[in-house]
Amino acid sequence: MVVLPELRKDPITDRWVIIATDRAQRPSDFAREPVEFTPGRICPFCPGMETKTPPEVLAIRDGGAPNQPGWSLRVVPNKLPLLGIEGELNRQGEGMFDKMDGLGAHEVIIETSVHTENLASMPEKQVERVVWAFRERVLDLKKDKRLRYILLFKNYGAAAGATMEHPHSQLIALPVVPKRVQEEMDGAIKYFGFKERCVFCDLIRQEMKDQTRVVSETDRFVVIEPWASRFPFETWILPRRHQSHFESIDQKDLEGLAFVLRSTLRKLERVLEKPAYNFVIHTAPVQDAASDYFHWHIELMPKLTKLAGFEWGTGFYTNPTPPEESARFLRDAGLS
Repeated sequence: MVVLPELRKDPITDRWVIIATDRAQRPSDFAREPVEFTPGRICPFCPGMETKTPPEVLAIRDGGAPNQPGWSLRVVPNKLPLLGIEGELNRQGEGMFDKMDGLGAHEVIIETSVHTENLASMPEKQVERVVWAFRERVLDLKKDKRLRYILLFKNYGAAAGATMEHPHSQLIALPVVPKRVQEEMDGAIKYFGFKERCVFCDLIRQEMKDQTRVVSETDRFVVIEPWASRFPFETWILPRRHQSHFESIDQKDLEGLAFVLRSTLRKLERVLEKPAYNFVIHTAPVQDAASDYFHWHIELMPKLTKLAGFEWGTGFYTNPTPPEESARFLRDAGLS
């Protein structure tokens, strides 16, 4: 009997995904190069090389003066920023075309002073410091009323777009709301208008009741493989308590998120043998209340497949591993 693939619809964005259940791939079926670090390598993000970066805007130190060794975490402006903080938007129209100056901010969160660590291997307390730095930079930048959205993201490994080996994440503040985020916002508003409930809260309730796509859960967070996963082993981390803005998390949330983020990355490392990955934090726009209908979350995507002509031409994604299978593999990995 031929088992047909499934077309699944994302309940938030209404995007369709093809789940290739007829040729489900196991973790060992994906060709990839494990991410490895070079022992003894010195780079511009290592201690003693502080003059190679712009002056820090935030740091956690055990001693020493600013922009000197003695730190365990630093946040610095990107040396080659995509957007600049100085100036005004200068919105203009040229007939049907719109443009504005590239105003914004682009920062690098240097997650640790140890070149060979990563978020899965470093102590949980250090991961908590990274999450704290994420929150502090958003709280600071959101004071700038020119900015509408602040994206926190991580590229890990060359296959995921990382150009530096040293563990780091990035922050880009924008004067516009990105299309991908706006699609989620629009879907959440539409759902709330119809049901007067948050679509993400309903998703959490259903997934926890069903359990087949749940990877792990704590008293504050749930980790799932989404129903209409675009990519194999795409993983979401969602707060169980409704929160629209990431920067509103409290100290207990910081601690809880550090635990589940580190735990989830350790599971992915064990199951997929240290894959390259991207993660993004999707939160409500900084100047938008969004208190009732949006729910911040982390989307984590290992780099196991590539987009090709069909995906680019249709906007469909093809996932060769059903999320139920991905969740089972990650649950079976154990770890905490």
